[in-house]
Amino acid sequence: MHLVYADENGNVYDHPELLALARSADMIIEIMEDELIPLPDGATLVGLPSTKPVALDPESGEMMALEGMQAVGALLPQGFTRLALPGYVKTDKEYKLPLFGYSAVVWKDGRFYVTAEQCDDPEKWNPENCDTRELNGKVHDFIEKYPDNRLYQHLSNCALGYECLTSSNTFLGRWEGGVPVSYSCNAGCFGCISEQPDDSGFVAPQTRMNFRPRTEEMVQVMMEHLTTPESIISFGQGCEGEPSTQAKLIIEAIREVRSRTDMGYININTNAGLSDHIRGIVDAGLDLMRVSTISALDDHYNAYYKPRGYTLANVEKSMAYAAKQGVYTSINYLIFPGVTDREEEIEAMIEFARRTDLKLIQMRNLNIDPESYLELIPPAQGEILGMKQMLGIFREELPNVVIGSYTHVPPVDQRRAKPPVGLV
Repeated sequence: MHLVYADENGNVYDHPELLALARSADMIIEIMEDELIPLPDGATLVGLPSTKPVALDPESGEMMALEGMQAVGALLPQGFTRLALPGYVKTDKEYKLPLFGYSAVVWKDGRFYVTAEQCDDPEKWNPENCDTRELNGKVHDFIEKYPDNRLYQHLSNCALGYECLTSSNTFLGRWEGGVPVSYSCNAGCFGCISEQPDDSGFVAPQTRMNFRPRTEEMVQVMMEHLTTPESIISFGQGCEGEPSTQAKLIIEAIREVRSRTDMGYININTNAGLSDHIRGIVDAGLDLMRVSTISALDDHYNAYYKPRGYTLANVEKSMAYAAKQGVYTSINYLIFPGVTDREEEIEAMIEFARRTDLKLIQMRNLNIDPESYLELIPPAQGEILGMKQMLGIFREELPNVVIGSYTHVPPVDQRRAKPPVGLV
């Protein structure tokens, strides 16, 4: 398990003698053989600016930070859960790493390996399965067909500029597509990817939408996408704020769409803090709800999300109501080695899942500068068990909860009954 590092020009090398190390939160740790898998298709190796790699000398047993080199991490595709961070120290304590989820990478048996576990089938979300020429043609066709629809104009930049796969799906008419709706938010997430305050030190990798769509624009996008029983259209994308702040629009759009078709699934990606708004959206005919969370502990949740006018109790209330009404509920669980696998975090999340009748946990690698995040949140109270053991505990303690990475549709016997077309 040899060290992988980069030079100042971004060229990647493996060290012939030194062994790779990793990090769990701020602790340097050894890498276990059973934590390694071959670098997945669709993964990207990146250098970590203003860092030095930390390695192990197998002869002396000494750990060392290497001068003149840059640490390297892997950015994993959806479907893979990282188990450890790259082993590094910063050369500039003030520098904040770009908002990505870095995983430890090593060179072993003539190829790259990463500290990760596959939690879902990555095939649908492999960027290599998105044909650029086909996408360009479809974007042109939709904008020509709907020249006054600002959502298609907005989504075209997301698909072609940011290479967002959900937006691309909206044009390609496959799997899960997006329909962004909100430019405002009721949270001030520390790691928000679409809006950062000027003094945060982070650069938001995406630009948030800056308009309020009309109901007919939303309905056009939804009707074009919901053409098969398995199709999914989702409110709540990375380029928008909290969708439930536009509950009136969403309710109108769902009712109009469901008066025309019962095809596919309508999903919302939400923080679920506005319980009354969520209730209205659920009652309008929502099928799936994915709730973003980083913890089931109030102090950790509040430190990261900085909720405005709601609490974690409101989130739980929304989820319990949706599940009771037959909505297939999941959480978009933002995970971080050395934090999510803390004993108290695991116990709290298991109880939260049981109380809300949760159906699916989507493991999502948190895109954040590690040092900034660790300074923000409360310190560990109990033992840190390790990410691999954490996944095993979830599977054992929550046998009826799917452990995955992206949106699933419920089994046939768990599907919410849809009203007859025209009777909504």
